[in-house]
Amino acid sequence: MKSLFALFGNPVHHSKSPLMHNLAFQKLGYDGCYTRWLLKEGARLRETFLALDLKGANITVPHKEAAFEAADIVEDFAAEVRAVNTLVLKEGKLYGYNTDAPGFYRALQKLGEVKTALIMGAGGTARALSLYLRSQGIDVEVVNRSAGRLEWFKAEGFVCHTWEGFDATPKDVVINTTSAGLEDNSLPMPKALLDAALAQAKYAVDVIYGKETPFLEEAKRLNLPHFDGSEMLLQQGIIAFDYFTDHRYTLDEIEKAMRPFLNL
Repeated sequence: MKSLFALFGNPVHHSKSPLMHNLAFQKLGYDGCYTRWLLKEGARLRETFLALDLKGANITVPHKEAAFEAADIVEDFAAEVRAVNTLVLKEGKLYGYNTDAPGFYRALQKLGEVKTALIMGAGGTARALSLYLRSQGIDVEVVNRSAGRLEWFKAEGFVCHTWEGFDATPKDVVINTTSAGLEDNSLPMPKALLDAALAQAKYAVDVIYGKETPFLEEAKRLNLPHFDGSEMLLQQGIIAFDYFTDHRYTLDEIEKAMRPFLNL
C-alpha cells in the first residue's frame, strides 16, 4: 500500500517539495506519494494529518510552532527552538523533528571549513541556525536592524549588534536570514556595512531560494563561494526523507536521487 506524505503550509502552491520527494521515491523505488495541503488553521494540523491518513509531513510557514504543539514526541533540537518542520507517524504517535538547521549545516559543509559565522536577521530561522551552528562548535555573531528581537539572542549568550553598533570583523561565512531581496532589490544591511563584512568573509549564504538576491550579487562581485536557499531546501529535504523512510537509505543515496530536482 502506497504511503502518503504531504506539505502543510499557507501558502504552499509555490513549493518544490512535492517534486523533490516524488523524484526520490521514484528513483529509489519507494512506494510513496507526496502532495501539498493548504492548511489555514494551524490548530487543525494534527486532525488533518490523521484524517488524510498520512505517514509523514513537512510543515512550512506559518505552522512550524503549531506542528511542535501537535507532536507527541519531539527531538531535543526541535524542542529547544519550539519549531517542528517534519512529522512522522510511528506506532500511533506523532514524532516531531526540525531538519532546517541540520540541513543548512550539511549544505554549509560543502563550502569548506567554517568556524565563525555572521547571521543577519533575528527571526525564527536565525534562532534555529544560531543554536544549531553553535552546537556544532561554530562561533556565531548576530546583527539586526533593530534591537528588540536581539534580546532573545543576548539571553542565549550570543554576541549581537544593531546596524549602528556594528563593526565588521573577519568571519568564515556571512548568512542572510532576512527577507531582503525576496520581493525587491534591497540588501539585508546598508551597503557599506555589508561590503565590509563580505570583504572579510570566505563564503556567503542566503536562505532565500528561487532568485539571485542583491546580497548574493554582492558576494559574486567579490568572488565569494556561495549558495542560496535551494541547497538548504534540498539538504533539509534529504534529512526529512530519511525520517519518512525510517532510515532505509543512506543520506548520500537520498541526495543522489533527489539532487537532480534542482535542475528541473
